[in-house]
Amino acid sequence: MIRTLRQHFYLNDFINIASDYSELRTNLDDLLVLHPCATWFGVAQGDSMQDEGIYDGDVLIIDRQVNALQGAVIVAQLNGEFICKIFDKKRRMLLSANPQYHAVPIRDCDTFSVEGIVIRSVRMHFKSSLQGLWSCTP
Repeated sequence: MIRTLRQHFYLNDFINIASDYSELRTNLDDLLVLHPCATWFGVAQGDSMQDEGIYDGDVLIIDRQVNALQGAVIVAQLNGEFICKIFDKKRRMLLSANPQYHAVPIRDCDTFSVEGIVIRSVRMHFKSSLQGLWSCTP
C-alpha cells in the first residue's frame, strides 16, 4: 500500500491516477525551462544555500536570459570559480542562505560575471552518474 498525507491508496488506484499525468514525463522542459537556448544545468555542492531550499547534490536549472535583480539566487564566476549565492546588487555582495557563512564582497580587483539566475532546483533522491559532470560550489 502507498500512503500519502491525506489518504491511503492501493497500488492499482495509484497507477490509475499516475496515468492521468503521463504527459508530464515527456514535457519536463515545458514545465521547468523558460528559455531553452539560454538554459543550462549545474549541481549544487555544500550547504550555504540550504535556507533557500538548495541542498548539496540538487540539480540547478540556470537561465542566462533572466535579469539578475536584487535578491536573485544566481550562479556566477568569481575569480574563476562557479559560485551559487544570493545577489545583493546594491551593496555588491554575494550572500549565503545559511547563517554559518559570511557574505562575500565583490571587489573591484575581482573577476566577476553572472552566469545565470537559478530558476529551479531539483532534489535528486536517486543519484545520477551525470551529476558529476557539473558543479556549482556555494
